[in-house]
Amino acid sequence: MAGLHQAPMISCPLKTTQEIDWVTPLKNYIRVTYGDPEKYNEECATLNRLRQDMRGAGKDSAAGRDLLYRYYGQLELLDLRFPVDENHIKISFTWYDAFTHKQISQYSLAYEKASIIFNISAVLSCHAANQNRSEDAGLKTAYHSFQASAGMFTYINENFLHAPSSDLSRETVRTLINIMLAQAQEVFLEKQIGDGKKPGMLAKLAAQAGFLYSQAAEGCSENTAKEIFSKFWLGLVQAKMNYMGSIAQYYQALHENTTNQFGIGLARMGVAERLGRDAVKNAGTVPSSVPANSNLVTETSAIVTDMMKRHLSLVQEKRAEFQKDNDYIYHHTIPSETSLSAISKLPASKAIPVQELYAGQDIQRIIGPDIFSKIVPMSVTESASLYDEEKAKLIRAETEKCDIANSELAAALDYLKLPGSLKMLKGGFEENFEVDPEFRAWADEIAAEPLLVNVFDELKDDKLRVEEVLMQCAKALDTEEAICEKMRSKYMDDWIQQPSLVLTQTLREDIKNLSNAIDAASESDAALLNQYTQYADDIEDLRVASEKEEVDVLFQKALVKNGYRLDKRSTPAQEGSLLDVDDSGEISVMAQIERVEELLKKLNLIKRERMQVLKDLKEKVHNDDINHVLILNKKAMGNIEGQLFSSELEKFRPHQNRLLQATHKQQSLMKDLTAAYGELLQDKRVRAEQSRYEKLAKNKAAVVSAFKKVYRAFLDIQSGLDKAKSFYGEMKDTVDSLDKNVDVFVNNRRQEGANLLAKIEKEKGASANAEREQQRIRELMEKMSVGDQGKHSPAPISVGQHPVASPPQTPRYGGFPQITPQPQPQTVYGQQFSPVGQPQQYPMMQQQPQQQYANGQYVRRGSSAQNYPPYNQYQPQQQPYNPGAYVPPPPPGPPPMNRQQSFPQQYPQQGYSQQPPPPQQQPPPGQRQPGQQDPWSGLQSWR
Repeated sequence: MAGLHQAPMISCPLKTTQEIDWVTPLKNYIRVTYGDPEKYNEECATLNRLRQDMRGAGKDSAAGRDLLYRYYGQLELLDLRFPVDENHIKISFTWYDAFTHKQISQYSLAYEKASIIFNISAVLSCHAANQNRSEDAGLKTAYHSFQASAGMFTYINENFLHAPSSDLSRETVRTLINIMLAQAQEVFLEKQIGDGKKPGMLAKLAAQAGFLYSQAAEGCSENTAKEIFSKFWLGLVQAKMNYMGSIAQYYQALHENTTNQFGIGLARMGVAERLGRDAVKNAGTVPSSVPANSNLVTETSAIVTDMMKRHLSLVQEKRAEFQKDNDYIYHHTIPSETSLSAISKLPASKAIPVQELYAGQDIQRIIGPDIFSKIVPMSVTESASLYDEEKAKLIRAETEKCDIANSELAAALDYLKLPGSLKMLKGGFEENFEVDPEFRAWADEIAAEPLLVNVFDELKDDKLRVEEVLMQCAKALDTEEAICEKMRSKYMDDWIQQPSLVLTQTLREDIKNLSNAIDAASESDAALLNQYTQYADDIEDLRVASEKEEVDVLFQKALVKNGYRLDKRSTPAQEGSLLDVDDSGEISVMAQIERVEELLKKLNLIKRERMQVLKDLKEKVHNDDINHVLILNKKAMGNIEGQLFSSELEKFRPHQNRLLQATHKQQSLMKDLTAAYGELLQDKRVRAEQSRYEKLAKNKAAVVSAFKKVYRAFLDIQSGLDKAKSFYGEMKDTVDSLDKNVDVFVNNRRQEGANLLAKIEKEKGASANAEREQQRIRELMEKMSVGDQGKHSPAPISVGQHPVASPPQTPRYGGFPQITPQPQPQTVYGQQFSPVGQPQQYPMMQQQPQQQYANGQYVRRGSSAQNYPPYNQYQPQQQPYNPGAYVPPPPPGPPPMNRQQSFPQQYPQQGYSQQPPPPQQQPPPGQRQPGQQDPWSGLQSWR
């Protein structure tokens, strides 16, 4: 049977395909669905390159198989994201039939995948057929590859319907499956024959191989009739069918002979000879020329014929031997062939599923990373969101359990006053008065801030400056008004300048509003100062203690001041310590304290471990990403979503169990701690120390509470001072702007008055010249008079008869601004300080906008009342006066006499003359008093 080991094997030919372009259709779809396609240039090029490489996959190589499977795996992932069909991503996949070479084109991605699977099966069959089965490694590889090829063909039949080509039809694929399984069974039989297994088992294996070849022969016969398979395949499969049947009968005859069934064995040997003759006959029908796309050598027909003939010769020799033994020794009756029972079949080959094709190998390494992993379909995103919510529920539940456990632990320890009470039991709490951390923080914060007294002084200076500027502004307006009215009384109707009262109404209202705001702020300042006075000593104590690093000293003094006194027991020598050794035979206090401390350490360790496990769980949940799993199960997500989520959440079960165990352990330790601490507190020595400790704790709480009130008052005062500084800062800006407006207004009025004065003087000079000319004419007429005309003097022309020009119309002034009224503050700075220390409310000041004026510059002056020059120091304008855009309201009538000043009560009286200036003798018209260079010189004496 040596020739059996190298029987020729059939391999499936590969399908061929044309080149296609993946890039353009994919980018078009991405542009419409996911946005900018340029982000995925590399991914599209990678997929296109994979298909190009797949076309050159070798027939007989593991690398070619892996390359095909990599492309197929990426197609499966691609199918979960992109609809490749005639209506969406339209790509024409063109393949050629593996047997008829007919060109078939379709737009379906399923056709592309089925063709790839077919080629994987073909490569596997080629790889198996080319193995050297004389070696164990080659024999095992061939056995596995034939089964894997059958498994891939089975996958095509189960998942792809309506095959467009004959090589993918169900009948053809079923025939290929039978051929691959039959050849795998044959390879296994070769191995068992080589290992010298028992004839009975070999007969069963051969019977199964013959059965598989018989099924394959039926399919080959049909496909040959359809001109799909070549006659070579049909002849070889029929020869092997009879060949395997002959081998089965041969080994079964040997088995019958060993069981003393000599007659049956001789009958089976006859059947084996008949089948062997049929096999030789079938081998003779195998064409001598092998198909071009097969892996068979040209001598295949001769090899098969020789193998069949040698097997037939062996069977004939054995039959003759059995016949001789039966004739001379056993004399058993030889049954007919039809009466022989069928040989049991033992299947040794099966189709390996796709999932098991790479068993023991890293399938992810072969397929490679998901090319389009950055693109997640909307349905997958929705499922991922649902899964994230499930994870969030899990985290919330575990966090709540941990918080409850921590709260229970904290509440129990607080109720037992642990671990603070242990310090008291050890003695020594009197020697070290620990300063409360909040107390030290308060002192440090107060020391870091500026002295409140200095802040109060700064506020006082700011307020005085604001009041001074307001006073100067009011004084300047009063002075300007007084001068204007003085000139009006002197020149009567000739002084046509508009009264100041109407023009200064807005400015005076601004001054009044600002003064009221300052008055309200003064009340708030006083309330703040009163509050500071109440707590000044305690605030200063905290500040000094922090600066001198004597906070602990201040705290101890506060304890003593609050009434705490040390007990008479001052040293352990005067009174025994709780930690002294107890000779009474009872458990010492120190031993009980140590046991309580040990339980506390265990509880703290459990708490830290629980929080660390929770942290690890949160991190693991945060990093958990099942998008890949969801994509792989996208098509079946509607049915298995809940089941998939549950299975994925199981990965967090170990952390949940550890948290649960920690909680149970904590409850057990808390029971032990409560019992141990209760026993400790029952000791009479412990009860006495506990009473002293509670007294100290109560005193410390009272001191901290008192200084907390001081600290809150400090914060309230500081907040009020901050608001006051902001208020006075805005107030200074506001009054400075007002001061500039008053300055510009007064300067413009002075300029206007100077122009008007020059005009009046000019008119008076012209009137005097006319009177002198009339006098000269009169004198001339008197000289020219004759006769008795000289007796009568002509009536002199009265000065009053000279026509006086009517006073000019009051001009519209345009050299000073229209002052915007200052809004009255909505809130009053100066609420009564409440016991809880509410911050004072300062009035909200609006920044008065600075205005640009046609005349005058924004020049700060030292005193608004003294820096204005008299009218006679202004030079009259060379051009006629042209009012600006400002149109004042119509004059209210003649100016009232004895006008009162706006703020008489706020300013000293020495700057204003209450009596009118002494009357001066008026010179004749057109003349000036001796030494008088300017008609305004008298105004200087009034000022």
